[in-house]
Formats: sequence, structure tokens, C-alpha cells
Amino acid sequence: MKSADYARLLLLAAIWGGAFIFLRVAAPVMGAVWTPEVRVLLGGLAVLAWLRFVGQERDLWRHRRTYLIVGTVNIAIPFALFSYAAMHAPASLLSIVNSTAPIFGIAWSAAFGDERITARKAAGMALGIAGVALIARPGSAPADPQLDWAIVAVLGATCSYGVTGVLIKRFAKDVAPRAMAAGNQLAAALVLLPLLPMMPPLGMPSALVIANLLALALLASGVAFLLYFRLIADIGMTRALTVTYLIPLFGVLWGWLFLGETLPALAFAGGALILAGTLLVTRG
Repeated sequence: MKSADYARLLLLAAIWGGAFIFLRVAAPVMGAVWTPEVRVLLGGLAVLAWLRFVGQERDLWRHRRTYLIVGTVNIAIPFALFSYAAMHAPASLLSIVNSTAPIFGIAWSAAFGDERITARKAAGMALGIAGVALIARPGSAPADPQLDWAIVAVLGATCSYGVTGVLIKRFAKDVAPRAMAAGNQLAAALVLLPLLPMMPPLGMPSALVIANLLALALLASGVAFLLYFRLIADIGMTRALTVTYLIPLFGVLWGWLFLGETLPALAFAGGALILAGTLLVTRG
């Protein structure tokens, strides 16, 4: 990895750590479907406009089938799940559980014969599971069904993220990263579109909610996906997923600075177990 790759990785972690803050403000008002729909539609259009401005939109729509597959699994499903989770759980907690994505990535790769599960990787997966269990029920904390379902939703989202590497290897290895950044988001917007009438917004968005939606679309989707797919092209999926190590640091920091969030010590202990497990899995 070059210094420019590390800079992109750090910037991407800061933006995606902030995405949980934006979600925590927008999702309780806009709901679990309208939040991701506005995010990916505006984000995809912004990237598309940029591609046309720099004259790089040639052959953009040649891989429509790929965009539909990857956009559904890597964007539409996880973004809807994260939006639901943000309605019921602190942003900092979501950012910590999000770091299970590489563990699911290795599990999916092993299931498709692309990876071999060693003893070290198996131990890492066990640590990750223990960390999630500790976060879900720290000590003698009373049961909170809404929080439990929020964590389940995040795990569903990270499981969906994990299969992305398998899909890209099989369907998108020849697709330009910039085209993926635009096409996947617009395909995800198309997939979410039929659900909009079924799950309308829960309230009228304020100026603050609209600002956070725009930040989700332009920063966490537009700029971030350009950075992410560029990293995948330059350093590979496994190294690109190491951004997951950094996202919780920014997620907790932004949650404390902007939302006044605090977490119990056992939640941080669970996060440490997840990160330790992720390191074992990705380096095992």
C-alpha cells in the first residue's frame, strides 16, 4: 500500500464513521426505506454527474446486470437494515458492530471455496461472536427487544457486506471502480423504489434531517464509494475491508462529539473482541 492508499483509507473511515451519525438523525424521521432511497438516489446521481463532467461515463451501462446484483446485496439490503437499526440504537454502537463485516467476508469466501478456514481464522470468528454477545447483553443489563433487533439488523447488513467480495470476483472484476460507484447506487435505488409506498416517512423532515440526508448521499455514498471502489481496484477487497478497523474509532468519536453518546465499558470490551477477531480472521 502506498501513502495515498493509507490517506484514502483514513478519509473513508472518517466519512463512514460519520455515516452512523447522519443515520441516527435522519432514520427516526425518514424511516428504514426512505432514508436509504434518498441516500443512494442522490449519491448515485452525484457520482454520475461527476463522471459525465470528467468525461468518464463511456460504457457505464454495459454492466447493468452486475450493478443490479451487487447494488442489491451490497447497498439496498444493508442500507435498509442499517436505517432500521439507527432508529433504535446509538450510532457509536452500530459502528462497533459494523466491524464484523470482514468476519462474514471470510466466511462467505470459505463457503464459495475462495478461502480456507484455518484454526486461527476460526478462533477469530469465535471472538467476533463473543464480542457481539457482550454488546447485545452487557452484564446484567435488562432486556431491550428494540436494541436486540437493531443488532440483528446490523449483523444482517454486515453479512450482506461480506458476500460482496465473492460477487465482485465472479461478476464485476472487469468493471471500472467509478462505474461501480454510480451504477450500484442507482440500481439499489431502483430495487428500493417499490417499497416506498409501503413504508412512508414517520414525520416531516426538519432542516437538520435534510442536511444529514444530504451528507449521507453526497459524502457517505457519493465520495465514499468513489474512494472505496478505488481502494478495491488498487489494493484488493481484503485490504480495502481493513477500513472496518478504523470506522468504530470515528463512529464512537463522532457520536460523543455531536450526539453526546456514551457507552458502557462492556460495550467497548465487546468492540475490542470483535476487532481482535477481525484481525485474526483477515491475517490468519
